[in-house]
Amino acid sequence: MPPNGSNWLLLIKTHVNLADRALCADQDRWAQELRWTVNRTGFGARLYRDPRFDLVREVEEVGRRFSA
Repeated sequence: MPPNGSNWLLLIKTHVNLADRALCADQDRWAQELRWTVNRTGFGARLYRDPRFDLVREVEEVGRRFSA
């Protein structure tokens, strides 16, 4: 018996998700090894971010407060 409409949609979404993860697997693994954050923004689209930039922003803010 063939799947109904909602089951087809779920099946398609599952395969698109698997394809997306397979497409970006190497880059995601590399970013995770570097302890970067990975945000999926669409099919094959990612935002990779080094959390150390937060430290730079905090140090700059402290420097502004003490130099004023």
